[in-house]
Amino acid sequence: MIAHEASPSVKEKNLKVRIISYSQPPKDAIIGLDDVQDLISYCARVSNPDNQLNSKTAGKLLSYLSKHKHWSPFEMASVCMEIETTRDIARQFLRHRSFSFQEFSQRYADPTKDLEFVRRETRLQDPINRQNSIEIEGDPSLVDNQHNLSLITEWGRRQAGIIKQASDTYKWAIENGIAKEQARAVLPEGLTVSRLYVNGTLRSWMHYIELRCANGTQKEHIELAKACAKAIEQIFPLVRSYTNG
Repeated sequence: MIAHEASPSVKEKNLKVRIISYSQPPKDAIIGLDDVQDLISYCARVSNPDNQLNSKTAGKLLSYLSKHKHWSPFEMASVCMEIETTRDIARQFLRHRSFSFQEFSQRYADPTKDLEFVRRETRLQDPINRQNSIEIEGDPSLVDNQHNLSLITEWGRRQAGIIKQASDTYKWAIENGIAKEQARAVLPEGLTVSRLYVNGTLRSWMHYIELRCANGTQKEHIELAKACAKAIEQIFPLVRSYTNG
């Protein structure tokens, strides 16, 4: 048996989001088109060629199209994001079928090189709404609630134990020739970090952000959707209005 003295890499929270590519007009191809908003506005005015290069009103036009749900112009531009999140949240993201995905493969790559885990916060089940959880770690009254204090400590301790056991078992399996496709079965979905690339039109991103920032979404996925919106906002400010505040 091989001993593993080093502790696995564990973070309190893991969420990384960045844009790696997006649609934009080729430089000097059409004079007057400088950014994504200009590009979408130009395509939206295909039936009004005399006004296609009116970039001064591009923002106003896009707001109008969004308000009245004229979605097709927003399909004329795409954004590709690099995302790091836990595998359970990545599984939820994969349900948005209008996107294209490329995810880190634990079956192909060397997963022990950058194997990372997160520790999940303590939240209680809402007895009324099954799709809601109740936060207690930031509750000011927590100091007077010994039960919840003990619960937080024990939840963290048990997660740490699972992470240590899963990490050691996985690395033992790899080092002893067990196939990666079999070894990965011991890694906990909700505690193991994954990296993926997500590509979609701005229409898809707007819909995703609006849906996943709404009530009923798991907190970790809300945080991911808002992080995506914050990144996209730098090139497409209108997306801010889809975050529900």
